[in-house]
Amino acid sequence: MRASPTILHLDMDAFFAAVEQASKPSLRGKPVVVGGLGPRGVVSTASYEARRFGVHSAMPTAQARRLAPNAAYLGARFGLYRAVSEVVMELLHELSPLVEPLSLDEAFVDLEAGEALKGTQSGTEGARQVGERLRRDIRAATGLTGSVGLAGSKMLAKIASEQAKPDGLVLIPVATERGMLAPLSVRTLPGVGPATAEVLRKAGITTVGEIVEAGEDELLRLLGKAHGTSVHAMAHGIDDRPVVAERDAKSVSVEDTYDVDLTDRTRVRLEVERLAERCVTRLRAAGRSGRTVVIKVRSYDFSTLTRSETLRGPTDDPGVVREAALRLLDGVDTTAGVRLLGVGVSGLADFTQEDLFAQAQAALSEERADGRAEGRTEGSGPQRAPGPAETEEAEGGHRGAEGSHSGAEGQPRTARAALEPASAVEEPGAAVPADRRWIPGQDVCHSAYGRGWVQGSGVGKVTVRFEEPDTPPGRVRTFSVDDPDLLPAEPRMLDADIAAALAAQSPPPAQSPAPAIRPKSRSGGGGVSSSAGTSSP
Repeated sequence: MRASPTILHLDMDAFFAAVEQASKPSLRGKPVVVGGLGPRGVVSTASYEARRFGVHSAMPTAQARRLAPNAAYLGARFGLYRAVSEVVMELLHELSPLVEPLSLDEAFVDLEAGEALKGTQSGTEGARQVGERLRRDIRAATGLTGSVGLAGSKMLAKIASEQAKPDGLVLIPVATERGMLAPLSVRTLPGVGPATAEVLRKAGITTVGEIVEAGEDELLRLLGKAHGTSVHAMAHGIDDRPVVAERDAKSVSVEDTYDVDLTDRTRVRLEVERLAERCVTRLRAAGRSGRTVVIKVRSYDFSTLTRSETLRGPTDDPGVVREAALRLLDGVDTTAGVRLLGVGVSGLADFTQEDLFAQAQAALSEERADGRAEGRTEGSGPQRAPGPAETEEAEGGHRGAEGSHSGAEGQPRTARAALEPASAVEEPGAAVPADRRWIPGQDVCHSAYGRGWVQGSGVGKVTVRFEEPDTPPGRVRTFSVDDPDLLPAEPRMLDADIAAALAAQSPPPAQSPAPAIRPKSRSGGGGVSSSAGTSSP
């Protein structure tokens, strides 16, 4: 443990939903849900206003709609979220070179490794000053709020930031950890999930203080040597994990959830081929290669199978990865219906070792496929039109939010940044050209009315609200989906000018005290120092 609370944990408040509210004046202070919009979509983020109705992340969107039918349900705009995240992460790097991102909206910072503490009061008050300055800088640069936790270890700093939500700062002074942890639920500790918590509950242990009282020998008996030792140390506030600036990804993968179960074997193969291509694209973008190809198949009843094949050497050849994935698929029965498919590559390396045999096999398969296509074209029968899965444009209509969080809240949500979804989910069934599919929340521009965003679409119509981040709430107009004057647009970045405009407006409504990521427990236990004038549970 450190002598001062110099590990900082930042967690942006309801990040995706907050970006949408900042971008759309008419949604400020109102329930907003971001995620997959199809029948199998999953909530990515809910604003605090939506959480009052019981909506939370990872909930099926259909269930969220029943709980909060009047909320605004929007597709995700990951390009904008990444851009805003880069601004926040740059502010963290100004504090210290040791920044450990956990996701787009969350990171640890080791203040001792930088110069942020210079010129401040030493010890606890100096750390508090840095945290408060960071919160002010984030609001000034983006108009958004973040919650800050400060402590002598990563575990305690994260607990502190959870208790600080929303828009607050909580500092845990060194030597007060035991008293602060004692009344908290065992689920507060890293590594204690539902299964471990149930084992402890059956032994009469429900709080961290009761873990300490039980002693290490009892924990070893209940949980085994490795897990029991770790839980015992965490319960005493001992966490020596360093802040790691870079994490080496172990795998790269993509997966899609389908609104309707896939039963046609040809369609399943086409989807696997497309996923393999996307996976290799991400692999190459990261400058990596991989030796093991993995497929994931989730059936209609949620049973999940994974199959893997290890190649002779690392590769980033799309043909090799595609053929390996198809060979693995050949051993899986998909006749009952497929809900989700995924393709991944693990055993990553920074080089490729060409497998000439595998490349030859992939090339032969491509030639056979081309030959079959030519035969269909030249034959007397009519040529089959491409199915929806065979065009890149049709991807969005079949992608659910479940696929959009593959690998991820620990870019650990750290794997998250590397495995973010390629696009938001569209409402299914729109028989319109790909460039005329309007997703709720999408940015658009009309030649006569200017910039706005899509509120909804259906039956050949699209409804648009014309407003920008620094304007008053705008008016709503409805157009035909094929109106030539209505075009997709790039989102406006949340910058300092927009942040200033937001600050000049009337104060936003009071937010719910519900935490952005529901903590495993809450406590006002002793030893926790909360900033004056900020929120804490």
